[in-house]
Amino acid sequence: MPSYTAPLKDMQFLLHDVLQISAAGIPGYGDLDQSFTAAVLDEAAKVAKDVLAPLNLVGDREGCTLENGVVRTPTGFKAAFDVLRKGGWVSLDSPPEFGGQGLPCVIYTAVSEMFVSANMAFTMYHGLTHGAASTILAHGTAEQVATYLPKMVSCDWTGTMNLTEPHCGTDLGLMRTRAYPQADGSYRITGQKIFISAGDHDLAENIVHLVLAKAPGGGEGTKGISLFIVPKVLVNADGSLGARNGVSVGKIEKKMGIHGNATCVMNYDGAQGWLLGDLHKGMKAMFTMMNEARLAVGLQGYAVAEAAYQAAVTYAKDRLQGRDVMGPQNPSGPADPLIVHPDIRRSLMEQKSFVEGARALTFWGAVLIDRARQGDAEAEGLISLMIPVIKGFMTDMGFQMAVQAQQVFGGHGYIEEQGMSQFVRDARIAMIYEGANGVQALDLVGRKLAADGGKHVMAFFEMVKAECKAHDADARMADLVEPLKAASKQLQQAGMFFMAQGMKNPNAALAGSYDFMHMMGHVCLGLMWVRIAKAAHAGLDAGAGDRGFLEAKLATARFYMARQLPACSMHLARIETGADPVMALPAEAF
Repeated sequence: MPSYTAPLKDMQFLLHDVLQISAAGIPGYGDLDQSFTAAVLDEAAKVAKDVLAPLNLVGDREGCTLENGVVRTPTGFKAAFDVLRKGGWVSLDSPPEFGGQGLPCVIYTAVSEMFVSANMAFTMYHGLTHGAASTILAHGTAEQVATYLPKMVSCDWTGTMNLTEPHCGTDLGLMRTRAYPQADGSYRITGQKIFISAGDHDLAENIVHLVLAKAPGGGEGTKGISLFIVPKVLVNADGSLGARNGVSVGKIEKKMGIHGNATCVMNYDGAQGWLLGDLHKGMKAMFTMMNEARLAVGLQGYAVAEAAYQAAVTYAKDRLQGRDVMGPQNPSGPADPLIVHPDIRRSLMEQKSFVEGARALTFWGAVLIDRARQGDAEAEGLISLMIPVIKGFMTDMGFQMAVQAQQVFGGHGYIEEQGMSQFVRDARIAMIYEGANGVQALDLVGRKLAADGGKHVMAFFEMVKAECKAHDADARMADLVEPLKAASKQLQQAGMFFMAQGMKNPNAALAGSYDFMHMMGHVCLGLMWVRIAKAAHAGLDAGAGDRGFLEAKLATARFYMARQLPACSMHLARIETGADPVMALPAEAF
């Protein structure tokens, strides 16, 4: 079975050489010197390897079971959850006044990657709680915050988000769940929700559901939706647990992957709930959680790919198959290892260049979140622009890379005992939940590009331009900078096409939205690789760090620019065909 080792050297390089976090001028970052981050990340790596990774296969094979209305998690999950709770790992960046560690989001992000790589299904239990707690903190009353936050920060209570219903997913305007006001200020919630991750389990004593429902007077569509706090077990005035609420599990879904996480059908039968945020403004409150969740899902995309890549590298070095066409590399053995073959190298380089570039993009996104939390409007606008790219592009590519890692194993990759199937199956959901990737593309092109008059996307283009210009005098960077310049210009050309065509024929823009999302993803990773290469050259010039590690960074950067970034040309060509090839067939012709 695959083993997992956290990429600590790469994480430290990104934090301190590329992002230079201790000098970033963000409150709390001054304490993040290399010794401090090493202490945190080293301990998290031990938890990932020794506690979570051994349960990954267990969770996949056992799954969750529903017994007498209670969901039972796989063997070992509860003990592991207690390890994370007692170690404070579930509350790294939560506010200290509620029992959290108060660390920046960028550290929480690095730790989250390790935990997801080790066991994606398990990590979702506390990851979803983190998002629900953030939503209550942002929109709750003082009483709600005092009641729920300390218990959720510690994960004594966990949290969920309930959006989807059997007849509607993305189109929440079709929602049927209703909230009926009561004389005491509470509401009675009635309806059914599906696909609720961690909807029920035996890891915590209470589960705090955040439920979207329609209350009277809200009108049609999404404008009439409100958000409610609906605990599994009611909370007494003194904070103790009271009676069981009118919420139950209808069934656990049988699904392709993440078997260790309970995906539930939730039935609300007059359950007591309390309004969270403003009446009929539930969508606004929900997006507090959704934006955080989408960054976390983008992370899942590359974190699972990282684990799969590690397994593929080990197999490619060990498995003897065929001979190197340039001459035997293992003359004393019956064959050479797989890794000598160019097509295997191509596959591994595609995986490596994606995972390391995606890690850099996600860590940078976490830095933007930390800036935004301090009131930086420009950072807020930029991360809002990036969220659909991080979620959509990185989960698409993460799945592709997991498949490529499986392919390295040949037929053995298709056999369950090798463990590669689980990576592929687990990675697949990240493209679907928290807003399917087609929706992410529509959000990017239909909303984010035009937000604030296009201010944020123009700032991004200027950022890329400035990064390229900064290396004009460095001939060593030319083979990296010139491809990025070309790709950025193509991305702007695609944007201009949308502006020219979109008003008179919106389908012309929407038909190219998915290509644009991938195009922008490639430009983002190209930008990251230029920054990584800059830091690698600086380290080599100073004679600091691991020379082999830094030279590998430069080789990987050149690979991405030469072999992956040219995909932008293909995406631009598709975009500029407009809507006609996409919409030519009438519905009945399919």
